[in-house]
Amino acid sequence: MSVKASVSISDQQDSFARKLVEEGHYASLSAVVQRGLELVLEETEMKEDDREKLRALLEQRMDGEFLTVEESDAQIATMIAEKRAALGL
Repeated sequence: MSVKASVSISDQQDSFARKLVEEGHYASLSAVVQRGLELVLEETEMKEDDREKLRALLEQRMDGEFLTVEESDAQIATMIAEKRAALGL
């Protein structure tokens, strides 16, 4: 099912869309706008997926062990020292 909608676009957007149609990339101006909306939908879904993954990671980390600043600094210093030793620095 398709729905007719009236949209306003800038002169620059209109020129670009018409050029895409003229060059054969899309069959019509409607196809250009539809593809643009599909891309916005994909981007929105990807961002939401990223947010969900971040939330899950944060929840996982919150359920884990917490370190004091001193413990964290010591772990970081150890990792740096090990990396330097491995690289011969």
